[in-house]
Amino acid sequence: MPLPSKIVLSMAQHIGAPAAPAVAKGDQVYVGSVVGKAGGFVSSDIHSGVSGIVDGITTITAPNGAVQTAVVIIPDGEQKVDPAIKAPEVTDLKSFQDAVRASGLVGLGGAGFPAAVKLAPKNLDEIDTLVINGAECEPYITSDNRCFLEDTHFILSGIKAVMKYLNIGKCVIGIENNKPQAIAKMQSAIDVPGVEVKALPCRYPQGAEKVLIENCTGREVPFPGLPSDVGVIVMNVTSVAFVGKYLETGMPLVTKRLTVDGDIIKEPKNVEVVIGTPVQELLDFCGGLTDEPGKVLYGGPMMGNCLADLSQPIMKNNNAILAFSKKWAHIPKATNCIHCGRCTNACPLGLSAKEIVQAYNAGNVELLQELNADLCMSCGTCSFVCPAKRPLAPSIALAKIMMKNGGKK
Repeated sequence: MPLPSKIVLSMAQHIGAPAAPAVAKGDQVYVGSVVGKAGGFVSSDIHSGVSGIVDGITTITAPNGAVQTAVVIIPDGEQKVDPAIKAPEVTDLKSFQDAVRASGLVGLGGAGFPAAVKLAPKNLDEIDTLVINGAECEPYITSDNRCFLEDTHFILSGIKAVMKYLNIGKCVIGIENNKPQAIAKMQSAIDVPGVEVKALPCRYPQGAEKVLIENCTGREVPFPGLPSDVGVIVMNVTSVAFVGKYLETGMPLVTKRLTVDGDIIKEPKNVEVVIGTPVQELLDFCGGLTDEPGKVLYGGPMMGNCLADLSQPIMKNNNAILAFSKKWAHIPKATNCIHCGRCTNACPLGLSAKEIVQAYNAGNVELLQELNADLCMSCGTCSFVCPAKRPLAPSIALAKIMMKNGGKK
């Protein structure tokens, strides 16, 4: 996509502490310049994807209602690269981790977890398998599939780097079998031992971290626990491809490939866009909307978040912008639960959504803990299969917040 009229860079494009603005109004910045410094260990630097002038420091409202500090930059159209940009010198584990931290990389599959933290597990000696998440199981989204087809070289170089510096002997690339071109291209490109492609059934939510680990390795992540507890590190395919690209170029994370789709998008397509681009300008680039939107989402229809308005910017971890008509976005009226058990049968983690929602409505935090409500990954499967159209997934999300707040709604 051509340069937008401005970019709006949120300082909270990741899990953890927000970054602190490192520029002021009137400052000149370049492509790759640091405009936000990480606010702690679990945080991430923010970089400019354009050369231009800082228009100011403002605030924006995130989809969850949180107020975030943001840096607004007006491009000058010249796209001059910051003179400090150069390929990092990586010789060992520490310099590799430092390079990943300096790149501004966060989980690009949607989670937004700082990659440098993920690549520094406390039990590194116990990690024996790298799992690459290429399942891309949500409807509509195809940006990871394009990554497999277009960035094959960077994917493999990123995998090799992670395996080399973390001393990991095995890598499994999980790809759903509805992407035969991606499977074939990766299989033919692999040129090192220990790396394999595993074709997975096309089933949602295949791309969920714990589900993917079990299907790729046969290991079950305990609760509560992390992938590292079973000797695994999981990286999204776009994330590992960026690692490969950054090690070669030194250009930090300033652009994002994402899918623009939905029933009212005039020209659906995958687009590489400068991070911080207003969603309205992205939609205009895709021909605009054919009808008044009922909902516009960051992400997919199952786990995506609604935008409050179209001035909101593209974030690092956005993998799609979906726009739906009022007809498609309409939520059916909920009726009484018929106790059919479909929500429990469909849950990939075996949770009882019905009982969790009942406990939430009763304000029973102890029961929520017994039911492992905080294990829910908000995949939305329970809501989708419910014949009574109960708002199960949203209620469980609220239940998790209530548990975190010690019982206060």
